[in-house]
Amino acid sequence: MPQPRKFRLSASFWEATRIAVDSLRKNKLRSFLTLLGIILATATLIAVTALIHGMDVYIAEKVSNMGSDGFRVVRMAFFGNWDPKKFLEMQKRNPEIKPVEYEFVKGKAALLRDIGMMVSRNGRVSYKGASEESVSIQGITDNIPAINYVQVDIGRAITYEEVRRHAAVAFIGNDIRQRFFESQDAIGKTITIEGNPYEVIGVAKALGSVFGNSQDHFVMIPIESYFKTYGARTGIRLVAKAIDQPHLMEAEDEVRVLLRSYRHLRPGQDDNFTIFASDTIVTLWERLTATIAAMAVGIVSVFMVVGGIVIMNIMLAVVTERTHEIGIRKSLGARRRDILNQYLVESAVLAAAGGVVGVCAAWFIAVLVRSFTSVPMSLPWSSVIIGVGLSATVGLFFGIYPARQASKLDPIEALRVER
Repeated sequence: MPQPRKFRLSASFWEATRIAVDSLRKNKLRSFLTLLGIILATATLIAVTALIHGMDVYIAEKVSNMGSDGFRVVRMAFFGNWDPKKFLEMQKRNPEIKPVEYEFVKGKAALLRDIGMMVSRNGRVSYKGASEESVSIQGITDNIPAINYVQVDIGRAITYEEVRRHAAVAFIGNDIRQRFFESQDAIGKTITIEGNPYEVIGVAKALGSVFGNSQDHFVMIPIESYFKTYGARTGIRLVAKAIDQPHLMEAEDEVRVLLRSYRHLRPGQDDNFTIFASDTIVTLWERLTATIAAMAVGIVSVFMVVGGIVIMNIMLAVVTERTHEIGIRKSLGARRRDILNQYLVESAVLAAAGGVVGVCAAWFIAVLVRSFTSVPMSLPWSSVIIGVGLSATVGLFFGIYPARQASKLDPIEALRVER
């Protein structure tokens, strides 16, 4: 009684898989060299995917602290290709943002939930003989911590009244607390910011780092105290939040119109300030990742084609080695389809094995990079499935010709070939 077709196909598949695995095990060096192109292609694909995915998450969580409804107004900012000529033009054309402009926008804007003003510089902070260099000294309005998602860990934040009366108080980052007050309460202590005493009223919750640069290396003081100490009112930026995310673009346009009207810019004149939001950073990153992905596709394609050609050559050699075996199988009733399926499955399994090795190599690289550098890498399962599936598909495609050659062999002629 003939076996059911489904059983024959299943048996053929597992037999071909067993033969492929035996071939990999018995000829380790040959198998490695055969699959080197597939391994490199898969490892490159997975590594680039892990980098892009990790950076996507990283930018969403860390780089852009504006949220989906926040934006910034600055004197000038560059996004995209660097153009020295344009930069010099912007330096000449764009005036510094002034506190009076902040008050004007704050009083007129109807689509803003909140808007604050801040300015910063790097300086030295000291406490009882110990000092810390290159600390970000930030002059802020009272609402800046809330707008920038900076939370209070100990004590409290700066108040509106303290801003108004130029109070000598400071709200410090976690790095400063650990540097000066690791074993004691920081609240009420007096630190020195570039020679000027400030009382610590609060400590911020740790924010972590971005690309290895700590976000907790700061001291916030009332912006009026900053102006009183440093005099020059340069580098001011406005930090704003729309009433909600759907009104973000409208809020940006409203602020743009208000600033243009205050600065008496005529229709057709370029803005002499820059407004940007989270989506600006995300869009810039997407352009960069598109370029990286295009380069990766090119490299992966070359590796895959080379690997596929090598697999095809090896499978042709395998067919030649097994000519007598093929003749025996055909004489015992194996059909052309059975022989074709066997070698197609064997070719696909070989390539998929290379894909698995490539995935493991990429995972190892991702772990090393994530552990020893500040570059975030995250390996999504979808990329693993795609990598192995693509490898198997390449093996299947380049195995068609050797499989057809094997299936076309005449059983009598094949049996005459010496083993």
